[in-house]
Amino acid sequence: MTPFTVTEGDSPVILGMPHGGTWLPDDLAARLNDNGRKLADTDWHIDRLYDGLLPGVTVVAATFHRYAIDANRDPSGVSLYPGQNTTELCPTTDFDGLPIWSEGQAPSEAEILERREAFHTPYHLALQYQIDRVRALHGAAILWDCHSIRSVIPFLFEGTLPHFNIGTNEGTTCAPLIETATRAPCMGATDFETVVNGRFKGGWTTRHYGRPEAKIHAIQMEIAQRAYLSAEGAPWSFDAAIAEAPRRVLATALTTLDRLARSGALS
Repeated sequence: MTPFTVTEGDSPVILGMPHGGTWLPDDLAARLNDNGRKLADTDWHIDRLYDGLLPGVTVVAATFHRYAIDANRDPSGVSLYPGQNTTELCPTTDFDGLPIWSEGQAPSEAEILERREAFHTPYHLALQYQIDRVRALHGAAILWDCHSIRSVIPFLFEGTLPHFNIGTNEGTTCAPLIETATRAPCMGATDFETVVNGRFKGGWTTRHYGRPEAKIHAIQMEIAQRAYLSAEGAPWSFDAAIAEAPRRVLATALTTLDRLARSGALS
Protein backbone atom coordinates (compact mmCIF):
# COMPACT_ATOMS: atom_id res chain seq x y z
CA MET A 1 0.00 0.00 0.00
CA THR A 2 1.22 3.50 -0.78
CA PRO A 3 1.78 5.72 2.30
CA PHE A 4 -0.73 8.36 1.20
CA THR A 5 -3.63 9.12 -1.11
CA VAL A 6 -4.29 12.40 -2.90
CA THR A 7 -7.52 13.83 -4.25
CA GLU A 8 -6.66 16.90 -6.32
CA GLY A 9 -9.09 19.79 -6.57
CA ASP A 10 -9.11 23.40 -7.71
CA SER A 11 -9.91 25.01 -4.36
CA PRO A 12 -7.25 27.08 -2.57
CA VAL A 13 -7.98 24.94 0.49
CA ILE A 14 -6.14 21.67 1.20
CA LEU A 15 -7.22 19.15 3.82
CA GLY A 16 -4.37 17.27 5.47
CA MET A 17 -5.25 14.01 7.23
CA PRO A 18 -2.15 12.54 8.88
CA HIS A 19 -3.85 10.28 11.43
CA GLY A 20 -6.84 8.67 9.74
CA GLY A 21 -4.97 5.67 8.33
CA THR A 22 -5.20 2.24 9.94
CA TRP A 23 -2.79 0.26 7.75
CA LEU A 24 0.40 -1.24 9.14
CA PRO A 25 2.82 -3.57 7.36
CA ASP A 26 2.34 -7.14 8.56
CA ASP A 27 5.72 -7.25 10.27
CA LEU A 28 4.91 -4.15 12.33
CA ALA A 29 1.37 -5.21 13.16
CA ALA A 30 2.70 -8.53 14.50
CA ARG A 31 4.93 -6.69 16.99
CA LEU A 32 2.10 -4.74 18.66
CA ASN A 33 0.81 -5.98 21.99
CA ASP A 34 -2.89 -6.51 22.71
CA ASN A 35 -3.27 -2.86 23.67
CA GLY A 36 -1.51 -1.60 20.56
CA ARG A 37 -3.64 -3.74 18.27
CA LYS A 38 -6.70 -1.76 19.33
CA LEU A 39 -5.36 1.24 17.32
CA ALA A 40 -7.35 3.35 19.76
CA ASP A 41 -5.51 6.60 18.93
CA THR A 42 -6.75 6.71 15.34
CA ASP A 43 -8.53 9.84 14.08
CA TRP A 44 -11.51 7.60 13.42
CA HIS A 45 -13.58 8.35 10.28
CA ILE A 46 -11.97 11.75 9.81
CA ASP A 47 -12.35 11.31 6.04
CA ARG A 48 -16.08 10.71 6.38
CA LEU A 49 -16.50 13.69 8.70
CA TYR A 50 -15.10 16.04 6.03
CA ASP A 51 -16.47 14.25 2.96
CA GLY A 52 -18.32 16.60 0.62
CA LEU A 53 -18.04 19.71 2.79
CA LEU A 54 -16.19 21.82 0.20
CA PRO A 55 -16.44 21.17 -3.55
CA GLY A 56 -13.05 21.05 -5.26
CA VAL A 57 -11.01 20.69 -2.07
CA THR A 58 -7.70 18.84 -2.28
CA VAL A 59 -7.20 16.05 0.26
CA VAL A 60 -3.85 14.50 1.24
CA ALA A 61 -4.41 11.55 3.56
CA ALA A 62 -1.91 9.21 5.19
CA THR A 63 -2.83 5.54 4.84
CA PHE A 64 -0.44 4.29 7.53
CA HIS A 65 -1.29 4.27 11.22
CA ARG A 66 0.40 6.71 13.55
CA TYR A 67 1.88 3.78 15.52
CA ALA A 68 4.26 3.24 12.58
CA ILE A 69 5.27 6.90 12.70
CA ASP A 70 3.43 10.10 13.51
CA ALA A 71 3.19 12.27 10.42
CA ASN A 72 2.35 15.28 12.60
CA ARG A 73 5.56 15.16 14.64
CA ASP A 74 8.84 16.91 13.96
CA PRO A 75 10.94 14.38 11.99
CA SER A 76 13.90 15.25 14.21
CA GLY A 77 11.98 13.92 17.21
CA VAL A 78 11.84 17.27 19.05
CA SER A 79 8.75 17.54 21.27
CA LEU A 80 5.95 19.87 20.20
CA TYR A 81 4.90 20.48 23.78
CA PRO A 82 7.99 20.56 26.04
CA GLY A 83 7.18 19.67 29.62
CA GLN A 84 3.82 18.10 28.78
CA ASN A 85 2.89 14.47 28.27
CA THR A 86 2.80 13.54 24.61
CA THR A 87 3.73 10.69 22.28
CA GLU A 88 6.93 10.35 20.28
CA LEU A 89 7.69 10.49 16.57
CA CYS A 90 7.44 6.69 16.60
CA PRO A 91 5.12 6.12 19.56
CA THR A 92 5.99 3.60 22.24
CA THR A 93 2.84 4.27 24.27
CA ASP A 94 -0.76 5.14 23.55
CA PHE A 95 -2.53 8.33 24.64
CA ASP A 96 -3.09 6.80 28.08
CA GLY A 97 0.63 6.27 28.59
CA LEU A 98 0.36 2.48 28.16
CA PRO A 99 2.85 0.44 26.09
CA ILE A 100 1.74 -0.50 22.58
CA TRP A 101 4.61 -2.83 21.56
CA SER A 102 5.31 -6.35 22.76
CA GLU A 103 8.31 -6.64 25.07
CA GLY A 104 11.53 -5.88 23.21
CA GLN A 105 9.70 -4.77 20.04
CA ALA A 106 9.82 -0.97 20.38
CA PRO A 107 11.59 0.64 17.40
CA SER A 108 15.32 1.25 17.49
CA GLU A 109 16.88 4.53 16.38
CA ALA A 110 17.85 2.92 13.06
CA GLU A 111 14.30 1.71 12.52
CA ILE A 112 12.90 5.12 13.29
CA LEU A 113 15.01 6.55 10.48
CA GLU A 114 13.76 3.82 8.14
CA ARG A 115 10.15 4.53 9.02
CA ARG A 116 10.71 8.24 8.52
CA GLU A 117 11.92 7.64 4.96
CA ALA A 118 9.22 5.08 4.18
CA PHE A 119 6.19 6.95 5.56
CA HIS A 120 6.74 10.42 7.00
CA THR A 121 8.81 11.87 4.15
CA PRO A 122 6.58 10.67 1.27
CA TYR A 123 3.45 12.02 2.97
CA HIS A 124 4.99 15.45 3.43
CA LEU A 125 6.45 15.55 -0.07
CA ALA A 126 2.92 14.97 -1.37
CA LEU A 127 1.55 17.68 0.91
CA GLN A 128 4.24 20.17 -0.14
CA TYR A 129 3.56 19.47 -3.81
CA GLN A 130 -0.15 20.21 -3.39
CA ILE A 131 0.55 23.38 -1.41
CA ASP A 132 2.84 24.64 -4.16
CA ARG A 133 0.32 23.69 -6.86
CA VAL A 134 -2.58 25.42 -5.12
CA ARG A 135 -0.57 28.55 -4.37
CA ALA A 136 0.43 28.77 -8.04
CA LEU A 137 -3.25 28.60 -9.01
CA HIS A 138 -4.60 31.14 -6.51
CA GLY A 139 -1.69 33.18 -5.20
CA ALA A 140 -2.28 31.71 -1.75
CA ALA A 141 -2.86 28.31 -0.18
CA ILE A 142 -4.68 27.35 3.01
CA LEU A 143 -3.75 24.08 4.70
CA TRP A 144 -6.45 22.87 7.08
CA ASP A 145 -4.99 20.04 9.16
CA CYS A 146 -7.77 17.64 10.17
CA HIS A 147 -7.60 15.85 13.52
CA SER A 148 -9.86 14.22 16.08
CA ILE A 149 -9.29 12.74 19.50
CA ARG A 150 -11.14 11.27 22.47
CA SER A 151 -12.77 13.86 24.69
CA VAL A 152 -11.23 12.65 27.95
CA ILE A 153 -7.57 11.60 28.12
CA PRO A 154 -6.10 12.43 31.56
CA PHE A 155 -2.58 11.51 30.44
CA LEU A 156 -2.64 14.34 27.86
CA PHE A 157 -4.96 16.99 29.29
CA GLU A 158 -7.22 17.76 32.25
CA GLY A 159 -11.01 17.58 32.12
CA THR A 160 -13.09 17.24 28.97
CA LEU A 161 -11.79 18.63 25.70
CA PRO A 162 -13.94 21.25 23.92
CA HIS A 163 -15.62 20.09 20.72
CA PHE A 164 -13.62 22.42 18.45
CA ASN A 165 -9.93 23.02 19.20
CA ILE A 166 -8.37 25.49 16.78
CA GLY A 167 -4.59 25.76 16.59
CA THR A 168 -2.55 28.49 14.93
CA ASN A 169 0.50 28.42 17.24
CA GLU A 170 -0.61 31.64 18.89
CA GLY A 171 -1.58 33.27 15.61
CA THR A 172 1.73 32.73 13.80
CA THR A 173 0.71 30.13 11.19
CA CYS A 174 -2.00 32.01 9.32
CA ALA A 175 -3.38 35.46 8.66
CA PRO A 176 -5.67 36.79 11.43
CA LEU A 177 -8.53 36.78 8.91
CA ILE A 178 -8.27 33.00 8.60
CA GLU A 179 -8.30 32.40 12.34
CA THR A 180 -11.31 34.71 12.67
CA ALA A 181 -13.19 33.04 9.82
CA THR A 182 -12.59 29.64 11.40
CA ARG A 183 -13.45 30.67 14.93
CA ALA A 184 -16.66 32.56 14.11
CA PRO A 185 -18.92 29.66 13.04
CA CYS A 186 -17.55 27.49 15.85
CA MET A 187 -18.29 30.12 18.47
CA GLY A 188 -21.68 30.71 16.88
CA ALA A 189 -22.66 27.09 17.36
CA THR A 190 -23.97 27.39 20.91
CA ASP A 191 -24.30 23.63 21.42
CA PHE A 192 -20.53 23.27 21.07
CA GLU A 193 -17.53 24.41 23.06
CA THR A 194 -14.63 26.04 21.23
CA VAL A 195 -11.10 27.03 22.20
CA VAL A 196 -8.33 28.68 20.20
CA ASN A 197 -4.71 27.74 20.98
CA GLY A 198 -5.64 25.78 24.07
CA ARG A 199 -4.11 22.35 24.73
CA PHE A 200 -3.64 21.91 20.97
CA LYS A 201 -1.90 24.87 19.39
CA GLY A 202 -1.15 23.21 16.06
CA GLY A 203 1.15 20.27 15.48
CA TRP A 204 4.33 20.07 13.44
CA THR A 205 2.40 20.19 10.16
CA THR A 206 0.71 23.46 11.00
CA ARG A 207 3.87 25.02 12.41
CA HIS A 208 6.09 23.80 9.58
CA TYR A 209 3.96 24.89 6.63
CA GLY A 210 2.26 27.95 8.06
CA ARG A 211 4.13 30.89 6.53
CA PRO A 212 1.65 33.74 6.04
CA GLU A 213 4.38 35.99 4.64
CA ALA A 214 4.78 33.46 1.79
CA LYS A 215 0.99 33.24 1.29
CA ILE A 216 0.86 29.76 2.82
CA HIS A 217 -1.58 29.66 5.71
CA ALA A 218 -2.04 26.68 8.02
CA ILE A 219 -4.56 25.95 10.73
CA GLN A 220 -5.24 22.84 12.79
CA MET A 221 -8.71 21.67 13.77
CA GLU A 222 -8.77 19.08 16.53
CA ILE A 223 -12.31 17.79 17.05
CA ALA A 224 -13.45 15.90 20.14
CA GLN A 225 -14.77 12.59 18.88
CA ARG A 226 -17.99 12.83 20.85
CA ALA A 227 -19.00 15.41 18.23
CA TYR A 228 -19.47 12.75 15.54
CA LEU A 229 -19.03 9.21 16.90
CA SER A 230 -21.77 7.20 18.56
CA ALA A 231 -19.30 6.30 21.32
CA GLU A 232 -15.63 7.00 22.01
CA GLY A 233 -14.62 3.37 22.05
CA ALA A 234 -14.70 0.24 19.94
CA PRO A 235 -16.16 -0.14 17.38
CA TRP A 236 -15.71 3.65 16.96
CA SER A 237 -18.86 4.00 14.85
CA PHE A 238 -19.52 7.13 12.82
CA ASP A 239 -22.97 8.56 13.61
CA ALA A 240 -24.35 10.56 10.69
CA ALA A 241 -27.10 12.12 12.80
CA ILE A 242 -24.71 13.32 15.50
CA ALA A 243 -22.18 14.48 12.89
CA GLU A 244 -24.69 16.61 10.97
CA ALA A 245 -24.33 19.67 13.22
CA PRO A 246 -20.50 19.81 13.37
CA ARG A 247 -20.35 19.14 9.64
CA ARG A 248 -22.43 22.27 9.06
CA VAL A 249 -20.02 24.30 11.18
CA LEU A 250 -16.99 22.91 9.34
CA ALA A 251 -18.61 23.49 5.95
CA THR A 252 -19.30 27.12 6.82
CA ALA A 253 -15.70 27.70 7.89
CA LEU A 254 -14.17 25.95 4.88
CA THR A 255 -16.48 27.71 2.42
CA THR A 256 -15.57 31.08 3.92
CA LEU A 257 -11.83 30.33 3.67
CA ASP A 258 -12.24 29.22 0.07
CA ARG A 259 -14.05 32.44 -0.77
CA LEU A 260 -11.46 34.61 0.98
CA ALA A 261 -8.58 33.04 -0.91
CA ARG A 262 -10.37 33.16 -4.26
CA SER A 263 -11.20 36.85 -3.73
CA GLY A 264 -7.51 37.74 -3.46
CA ALA A 265 -7.85 38.87 0.15
CA LEU A 266 -4.89 36.68 1.12
CA SER A 267 -2.58 37.23 -1.84
